[in-house]
Amino acid sequence: MVAPMAPPTVNEPMPVLIVSSRLTDRRRSALTAVAARAVGVTRTDVVPAGPDVPPPGGYGAVVVDGGTDGLNDDWLRALHGHVEAGASLLHIGGDGRLGADAGRLGEWFAKVVSPTSVLTQRVRDEFPIVDRLRPLRSAPAAQVCVSVSVGYEDQPVITEVAAGRGRIVTSGLGNTEGALENEELATILRRALRSRHAPDRGGRPVGLAVVGYGPYGGMGYHHGAAARATAGLDLVAACDESAERRKAAEEEFPGIRAYTTVAELARDDDVEVVVVATPPVSHASISIELLRAGKHVACEKPLCLTVGEADEMLATAQAHDRVLTVNQSRRWDTDFVAIQRAVRAGMLGELFNVETFVGGFEHPCRAWHSEESISGGTVFDWGSHHLDWILLLMGDMPAVVEAHGHKRVWHDVTNLDQLRVRLRWDDGREAEFVDSSVAGIRRPKFYLQGAAGTLAGWYRPRTFERLEPGVGLVVERAHHAEAPAELTLARYESDHGLSETRLPLAAPQPFAFQRNLADHLALGEPLAVTPDEGRRIVVLLEAAHRSSERAGTPVDVRGG
Repeated sequence: MVAPMAPPTVNEPMPVLIVSSRLTDRRRSALTAVAARAVGVTRTDVVPAGPDVPPPGGYGAVVVDGGTDGLNDDWLRALHGHVEAGASLLHIGGDGRLGADAGRLGEWFAKVVSPTSVLTQRVRDEFPIVDRLRPLRSAPAAQVCVSVSVGYEDQPVITEVAAGRGRIVTSGLGNTEGALENEELATILRRALRSRHAPDRGGRPVGLAVVGYGPYGGMGYHHGAAARATAGLDLVAACDESAERRKAAEEEFPGIRAYTTVAELARDDDVEVVVVATPPVSHASISIELLRAGKHVACEKPLCLTVGEADEMLATAQAHDRVLTVNQSRRWDTDFVAIQRAVRAGMLGELFNVETFVGGFEHPCRAWHSEESISGGTVFDWGSHHLDWILLLMGDMPAVVEAHGHKRVWHDVTNLDQLRVRLRWDDGREAEFVDSSVAGIRRPKFYLQGAAGTLAGWYRPRTFERLEPGVGLVVERAHHAEAPAELTLARYESDHGLSETRLPLAAPQPFAFQRNLADHLALGEPLAVTPDEGRRIVVLLEAAHRSSERAGTPVDVRGG
């Protein structure tokens, strides 16, 4: 018998063994994807249950998927001894030998029972999931982490129990491949692979500050409110050169400390991570100063204005072992998430063209966003989001970027009135982003073409009316890009023709960026937006800006 390996220590590299009695290609892929995002996992071995299963002692965590009939008693005894020595065991479903019964397929609502458990921190309080449910048998020593209501009675579906120096997590969810792809469940299951001896802040929140607080109710307030609403984060300070804006911070968040300079803020030991919410022209210099002072940095989009700045920011973060990320918040927009799911499910077939649009025919804002020397130019604002969307959908960087701009109507601001950015891939795929303040009729927000279908997402501008005494009718119009788009998918079916389907929006994920930031800083989980992803957007933004200045001359971004 192979001797159990020592339990992994803080973020020590960890191999994972997955033993499945119901292995298919799709299930192998889904299980591997769950394990791959777990902290410290360096290798995942997936094998069918049977006599040739490797000894468990060579792995930091073991997943038993399904029944255990194919596993002999000696292997199971070795597994339990390995867990007692400090390894982690996750059992998904099964035949009762490790504590689960059979169930049925349906939509269930999983409810977090123990929000303080490492497994469920910052997981939504309740989330729907379609799965073949297997309620668990009661175990006196087990802590119920997640339950499901069946017949108006809560049934445990995920439990955790200590076993010597290790632990056993049993899940009655995750029995279908689609369920394993549910983000909330996948988060819980990958955390089950963590060692009991992994770093733990003991519930102490991460101190957060905002640089560039801004006016009342502005970006500083947004980031502060997000921090206060996110378990594991605590807004402790704000920084702004303006006395009026510092006052706004102190009034909107009583008890925080307000600083005039970044240097003052950097000396505050309670501040661990700083949100840089200043205009883009100063993102790089402020972020680098904070990273050198030992602070983690979450930068507003865009990360910066040039690839040279991005490279220096990434190098500084690496040299000082600090976290650097960028708030690509639109990744979690309900319409975009729905589109991503449709593309991943193959509903459009092979994707070959993506077009996005933002704008209308109205005067641009007169704040710094419309001043090229501060904002970087037209493409750096909404382009940061739209080009990020395009890359996420296409999956890789294009070969060539070209952009054409117009300056014809709004001469009191320096940003272009319209900019069209075209991306081309070596295999013939293409994409386009248009930002216009001279488009009287709006194009679709999204227009995607695949080999099997076409998807369009149309803007839904919102107007709010109310009557005020002495004033009469007051009409307020929300920015057209705030309401999620209405999504229609058209697919061609042989011998039938086109069929149209209205796609439902995804469920909202409030403060998803902040929740991930807390998960990363507190638990070491993967960043949702890596610094390299922030950099690649800057590569495209800078290339588009340069191309537009040169009358649309193509810019090669291969290897950028």
